[in-house]
Amino acid sequence: MDSATSDTRTPLGASADNGLKIVVVGGFGAGKTTMVRSVSEIRPLNTEETMTQAGEAVDDLSGVHGKTSTTVAFDFGRITLDSHNVLYLFGAPGQERFWFLWDRLFSGTLGAVVLVDTRRIDDSWYAIDRLEKHGTPFIVACNDFGGPAFAPEQIREALDLDPHVPLVTCDARSRESSKLVLITLVEHIQTLYADQARAPRQELV
Repeated sequence: MDSATSDTRTPLGASADNGLKIVVVGGFGAGKTTMVRSVSEIRPLNTEETMTQAGEAVDDLSGVHGKTSTTVAFDFGRITLDSHNVLYLFGAPGQERFWFLWDRLFSGTLGAVVLVDTRRIDDSWYAIDRLEKHGTPFIVACNDFGGPAFAPEQIREALDLDPHVPLVTCDARSRESSKLVLITLVEHIQTLYADQARAPRQELV
């Protein structure tokens, strides 16, 4: 398994002129920071802070008692696709008290990954609801924490997920697994745009 941390620093080529933005969202402790770290070609920018007793009164720690730090603004990583196209990754904070930041992060977004912890699946509803209201394409990725396995149909039903939204499993610690999640998202977006291009246009009367 590839490490979620790396000291590799890749300079951005001077010819890169097209930045594509993807947001990773999900509930508290779902693995968003880990995914951005694992897949980014640069040392990611993150805003993790140590959790304190003051946060226990406002953050639901059920299922994530071993978590000692949390994102308070956003995570940022980068992947160079080719000489002209660069993918920028933004990991959104998961606690409800930081959800007001999400709408700003969604602005100009190509698509999103909703990262799900099946131990706390209810935490994913808000992310899906906001993305649907923004009209932002997204996929759902279930991060493997080694808990009870659920059939895809069970997860789709629990999230009331549209049948056209891809659902995948992943290990956010693995670079290859996280790459496959992003590839699935890009392919989903390409399919949506192709379907829109094929749809008959209404004549203006």
